[in-house]
Amino acid sequence: MSIFYKPLLFFQKHGYYVCQRIAERLGIRTKVVRTTFMYLTFVTLGFGFALYLFLAFWMRIKDLVYTKRSSVFDL
Repeated sequence: MSIFYKPLLFFQKHGYYVCQRIAERLGIRTKVVRTTFMYLTFVTLGFGFALYLFLAFWMRIKDLVYTKRSSVFDL
C-alpha cells in the first residue's frame, strides 16, 4: 500500500495548486476537484492529466498578464 500512498502524498503536496485555484473559483471543496481529475485521468487514459497541464499553463499565463494593482495610480 505504501507504493500507492507515497506518490499520492507527493502530488498532494506539490501538484494540486491548479485544483485548489479551480475549487476556490467554483466555490467547492478542493478534494472534490482533485478526485475528479484523478478519476478523469484513469478513465480516459491521460486526457485528465493533459487537461490539468493545460489549465496549469493557462493560469500561469493569466497570472503573468493580469496583475493586481492596488490603485489607479499604479499604471
